[in-house]
Amino acid sequence: MTTLSGRIHTVSLLPTLRDEELFSLALAAADSVLITRDGDEVPLRAGDLVFCDPGQQRSPRFSEDCQVTFFRLPRRYLALSEADWDRVTGMTVRGSEGLGALVSDFLVALAAGVEGHGPKVIHQLTRTAVDLLVVLVMEILRAEPQGGTSRVTQARGEMLAQVRNYIEKHLADPDLSPQSIARANHISVRYLHKLFQYDGTTVSQWVLQRRLDSCRHELSRTPNRRITVAAVAHRWGFVSPAHFSRTFRAAYGLTPSQWQALSSP
Repeated sequence: MTTLSGRIHTVSLLPTLRDEELFSLALAAADSVLITRDGDEVPLRAGDLVFCDPGQQRSPRFSEDCQVTFFRLPRRYLALSEADWDRVTGMTVRGSEGLGALVSDFLVALAAGVEGHGPKVIHQLTRTAVDLLVVLVMEILRAEPQGGTSRVTQARGEMLAQVRNYIEKHLADPDLSPQSIARANHISVRYLHKLFQYDGTTVSQWVLQRRLDSCRHELSRTPNRRITVAAVAHRWGFVSPAHFSRTFRAAYGLTPSQWQALSSP
């Protein structure tokens, strides 16, 4: 029912039709990554739903290690206009909340029991799934502004916040790098750079600035007046004290020692 090592097994619950007459609903079986047409990477959690359309270029693709069950259904069942199909295609619905959770749970049970029921029962269950999908899609279209901020943009912001939080917790690690950050957050290095590019900076600049801010704060704290500049630099991930001093002065106009002395009463 699910993909293993990138292989996709499709569960066809209705008679086969031409691709242009069908849409696919992807049900994530495990955490993975969805890649949009524009190259954005949207993290998927088990139970999340993704609307795919083999007849549209906007249809997303999945990472090679994805585990996904595909349900193929006739487009006519949802009775959407082409404009609404365009809005829905590629959309991700979280399977952990609201109507998304209801639909996801039903599809999980349906996929798990499809081989244990006859065609008549499967047909009845499929009709129930379609009814649920109609309600879900109508709710999505009401909530999603036409031409407005997409859920991809929202997911991008959430991922950037997650990455920044990870960086904040690992500033002291001298081996912190774009590669280690991307690996820990299950995204590609390319997409990591893209996230910070959207925000007008780079990963390296962000890490450096946060380390400098942390050092500046620590050097100015009253309990740490006697701590050496080299010790502070090392504590926040700087390997070379000389490089730290040059970088600090370039950022704040004072050497670390001058800043520490200026902060003392």
